[in-house]
Amino acid sequence: MGWIARKADAITPVALPSGKPLETVSPSVKPSKTPTPYGKVLGTQIVAANNDSMPVMSSAWGNTYERTGLWGGAAVWLTVHKNYNGKGGAWGNYVAFGQLPPEIPYQNTPAGRKQAAIQIGARAIGRLYDKPNILKGTTHKAITVDGHPGHEIVARVAVKEPLLKETFSTVMIALIDRGDGTAAISIADLAGSTPAWQNVWRYKITQVKIQQ
Repeated sequence: MGWIARKADAITPVALPSGKPLETVSPSVKPSKTPTPYGKVLGTQIVAANNDSMPVMSSAWGNTYERTGLWGGAAVWLTVHKNYNGKGGAWGNYVAFGQLPPEIPYQNTPAGRKQAAIQIGARAIGRLYDKPNILKGTTHKAITVDGHPGHEIVARVAVKEPLLKETFSTVMIALIDRGDGTAAISIADLAGSTPAWQNVWRYKITQVKIQQ
């Protein structure tokens, strides 16, 4: 340290140029954004990034990627029509579980739960279908899961795919208040020809576990 100090004293000061202030040079590598968390399918449970969990629909359902825009979510899939178009296309049932994304406003009131469920439902349908056409008959109802208030939406989306026998799908959204200003979400997209899975999904919703 003494050597450094002596060398520094021996250097003749150089006047800085006046006028234009020195510009800050941007670093070559910009800080990356915090990645969106994701959940996992572990055994018989869909486990969100915050460790909330929902049982899978059945052992016939397999792991798939989360595609509805949930925060820290994971999803399962069941093929209903394999190679329906002769080109390898598959049509099936899909269930995701995670959290309400933080950018969607949320209040734990009947109206707030309903509005948040509508917004995440609209986002999910927009991601699952290229040109969604919502059929008449959408229903809303208040639900309670393990003592937590929530809201359920059921809507039918028209399906028009060449060579596919399905004419509509049923999209079901369950929002469950977590008690900390956030909400858990499950979204089901079920082929119209498989209505029995609707009650299975509702039963699995009653088994959702919220981590406190």
